[in-house]
Order: sequence, then C-alpha cells, then structure tokens
Amino acid sequence: MRLFGEVLVTMLVIVDPPGNVPIFLAVTRQLSAKERHRAAYLAIATAFLIIILFAVGGQTILDYLHVSVPAMQVAGGLLLLLVALQLLYGKGGDDGYVEATPEQRLSIAMVPLGTPLLAGPGAIVATIVFFRQTDGAGEWFTVMLGTFTALFISMIALRFSGLVQKIVRPTGVILLARVAGMILAAVAVQMIANGVTELVHTGINKT
Repeated sequence: MRLFGEVLVTMLVIVDPPGNVPIFLAVTRQLSAKERHRAAYLAIATAFLIIILFAVGGQTILDYLHVSVPAMQVAGGLLLLLVALQLLYGKGGDDGYVEATPEQRLSIAMVPLGTPLLAGPGAIVATIVFFRQTDGAGEWFTVMLGTFTALFISMIALRFSGLVQKIVRPTGVILLARVAGMILAAVAVQMIANGVTELVHTGINKT
C-alpha cells in the first residue's frame, strides 16, 4: 500500500488532472460532446500505453535510439509550445474542421493530449524509476495499478469537463483557451529549460 500511495501521489502531481481540464477544453472546443468524450478515453489510453511501454523497456529504447531523457524533454516542450501558440492566437483546429474526418479530429487525443501532455517526460521518467525499484511481480503490478489509477482519475476529470463548458459558456471557453495557452507555454518553456540545463550539465560532466 505504501508503494501504491507513492506511485499514485507522484503520478497525480505530474499528470495534474485539474490543471489539464482547461487545456483539454481549449484543444477540443471544436468537437461535439460525443467526440470530446471519445477524445478523453483515447488520450488516457494513449498515455497509459506509452507510459507502460517506456516503463518496461524505456531505457533500452532510448539507448537504442541514442536519445537522452533531456532531449525528450526539449522535444516535448517544443511540441507543447506549438500547441500553446495555436491556443493563444485562436488557431486551435478551426481550419478544415468541417472537412476533417472523425479520425482526424480525434487525432489531437493522441498528440498533444495523450503525449506529451499526459505521458510526458516527467511521467515516463517517474515510471521508469518506480519499475527499477520493484522487487517481484507483486510490486510491478502495484506500480502499474498506481499509474492506472492516476490516469483513471484524469479520465474522470476530462470526461466530465463538459460541465465546466456548460458553466462558462462558449465565450468562457475561448477565454479558457487563451489562459490555457499561456499556462501551456510556461510549462513548455520550463520543460525546454530543464532539458537544456540537463544536457549542458551532462556535457560538462562528460568533459
């Protein structure tokens, strides 16, 4: 239970379900209610699969591709920064929405919602660390259960985010989009700064 609690609290802090609600509403504001619900499920499923994939063989995958965790942070930060700029300037998916297929409209559930917003470098690294500390199948299952529980709570928050939309109305959603864009830009810049700092320190240590 102690390990489960540590994993759950850590993942909840990293995933931040309440903080992702305005971003989710902003990114999916052009979707219907049914599509938004599907987007919430798909985003959580994508995040869970990516986290588990990297938890099981993450270090092997990174070593094979010669990619470091700081490099992933910078890449994830740049991707989030692009999304933040779209939200700030009101270009979050209006163009071509009518002509787009349902699959194309729901693709935002995988990127940027599923990854790197939910399954970002922080969540991936934390899971890798937890799995490295496991001793036996029981603890491995506990880590996986804690991760799933955190993402399930996130799914509930995203699934019922429509209640927030009903309260704030369409105009409020546009305002939330701008605020979410600023928040997401700050998160992206911090991710890039942390990644670059770590890359510099790694380079200095190697020399």
